[in-house]
Amino acid sequence: MSQAKNGDTVKVHYTGTLDDGTVFDSSREREPLSFTLGKGQLIPGFENAVTGMKVGDTTTANIPSDQAYGPVREEMVARVEKDQFPEGMNPELGQQLQVPQQDGQMLIVTVTEVDDTHVTLDANHPLAGKDLTFDIELVEIS
Repeated sequence: MSQAKNGDTVKVHYTGTLDDGTVFDSSREREPLSFTLGKGQLIPGFENAVTGMKVGDTTTANIPSDQAYGPVREEMVARVEKDQFPEGMNPELGQQLQVPQQDGQMLIVTVTEVDDTHVTLDANHPLAGKDLTFDIELVEIS
């Protein structure tokens, strides 16, 4: 039986949890996740965990934040005056917004604080700065 290696397209089932046991994502109730090893399609720690597995193998991978979504970067957090938002828009805590960039790309930000005059927007990935645990089952190699 062959082992998963760079260049292989694999399918996995997984459940991702935080240190406190909170499940943040799982493929168990849907189709397995398909990706090609070595293409950088997933976080490095996840790809490393799958590399070398055989079909039917399971593993638990503890992935530190630097092998996941990296540290929280303060330069990705901005405090914006409320009058900078379109009229009638009332940003709410936890809301995700799309903000146009100078290059035309859209940046997804999360509202992390709202007061009478300002809104704090965070463009960090929601899992930045967090260590992650994945229970992984390799379903297919092609």
